[in-house]
This record gives sequence, C-alpha cells and structure tokens, in this order.
Amino acid sequence: MPTDLRLIIVSGLSGSGKSVALHVLEDLGYYCIDNIPVALLEAAVNEIHQGKGPAAELLAVGVDARNRTQDLEALPGLIDDLRDQGVRTEIVFLHASEEVLLQRYSESRRRHPLAAHGAELRKAIINEREVLAHINSAADLIIDTSRTSIYELADAIHERVDRRQSDALSVLIESFGFKHRIPADADFVFDMRCLPNPYWSAELRGLTGLDSEVIEFLDGEEAFFAMYEDIVGFLNRWIPRFKDAHRGYLTIAIGCTGGQHRSVHMTEKLAAELRKHHEPVLTRHNNLAQLRLQPD
Repeated sequence: MPTDLRLIIVSGLSGSGKSVALHVLEDLGYYCIDNIPVALLEAAVNEIHQGKGPAAELLAVGVDARNRTQDLEALPGLIDDLRDQGVRTEIVFLHASEEVLLQRYSESRRRHPLAAHGAELRKAIINEREVLAHINSAADLIIDTSRTSIYELADAIHERVDRRQSDALSVLIESFGFKHRIPADADFVFDMRCLPNPYWSAELRGLTGLDSEVIEFLDGEEAFFAMYEDIVGFLNRWIPRFKDAHRGYLTIAIGCTGGQHRSVHMTEKLAAELRKHHEPVLTRHNNLAQLRLQPD
C-alpha cells in the first residue's frame, strides 16, 4: 500500500457543491474520480499509485448517496484502514440548508439522484442526509455552502485543504449573524450579542467591523476586551490539544445579531492574535455580502 499518497474524499448533499470542489482539486493537480463506488475505493488507490509523477501522489474521489447503504456505513472503517497503512486520507463533507438546496434545484431544474419514482424533492433531501450521516459524522472538514458562492468554495478548498500540511491544524474563524442562522460547520460558537452594539450609533450604523471607527469604538469597551481575553485564553489552551489529537481542521464561529459589527471585529482580532503562535489561521465573514441596514 502506498505511503506517500494523499487521498481527499469529497462527499455531501447533492447540490452543495461537490462537483465544484472536485474541479478545484483537479486544477490543483489531483487525479479526480467522481461517484466512485465505495467498494472500489481501495482498488482505485492502489491503481492510481502505480502511475508516475505528481498525479500518483494526489487523489480525490467523490462519494455520494447512490452507494449501497452498507458500503457507506463501512466507509469510516475503510478510511481508518487506509490511514493505518500510511495513506493520508481526509473526508471533506459539503452541505447546505434545506431551503437553499430546494432553491438551487428549482433554478437548475436538475433531478435529485434520490428523487426517483416521482419522490418529492424535499423528502429526497431529508433521505440523503440520513443516508450520509455516517460520513458526515466521520468528516475531517465540514463546509456549509448555504451562503457560499462557487468562488468562495473554491478559495476554501484551495486554502484549507490543498495548502494544509500533513501535520498542520487549519484554523478558520468565521463571523456570522444569528438572524441568518448558526454556521453548521462550526466546532465552537461564541456569542457577542451581550456586548455594546455599534449599530445604535448613527455614525457607525452603516459601517462594519472592518472599519477603523467601529474598531476604535469596540476596543474602547471594557466588556469587549474582557470577552476577547477570555476567548483567546480558551483557544490558546485547547488548540494544542486538538493538534495533539491529530485533528486537521478547527472552525470557530463568532456571532452577533447581524454579522456586521461585533462579530467581524472580534474575528479579525482573534485571528491576528492566534497567528502569532499558530499557522494557518484563516478568516471568513459570512454575512457582510448580504449586509442590510438592520439591527446588528
């Protein structure tokens, strides 16, 4: 069995962006196979490794719900076996909210792979979540694409997956607004809604946590600084434990009401501090693109 092969398994809900992720990996030099039967995965790993050149070291496969249920349930165990044999194996699981998936299928007019025999689309989506539950639970990285463009997804695959070194813990800190829903990919969620809100200042209302005026306002608030120090202490204590446990990815979500002021500045401030001792640390602001002048 090869010991210098990196295997990325891309799975997730239909309509969540699996094809986009595989295309990105293909452009990055991975040999990509879509919709592979799980029963053939180990044979594919051995076959690809017989080649020469970089393509023999980078393999990405797409696994979807059309596999047999027993094979999907067995996949986490198969991955453990591959890792024991030296194959650097990761699962990247993509998903989106039910309403977003319904909208995407309505716009594309494509048929859901589990909507055979006239099954209702919503029921097919719910069924797919259940079928893929074992893979979701075993995933190394979960990406919620509900509010992610194809370009943002491509950046996430490039920055978090392809650029991650074999022994590195990739940390993502993301801001969000509770009124837009909590990101489903978060390992930790911190709530900023108890902090002073720049929205209630007319001069700051239309700005964001990236603007100097908002930064000055928040940094001058004792409660904001106390929250920042508590979160920094928590992360500095526990990130090394995640690294020791050989975790590849950690996602931290920072939320306020609208994802405009408090969560944005806290995200940037935390990332700047963590980068002094840890790399890579990435940031993402989920709701700035959907910014509306409503209470933060």
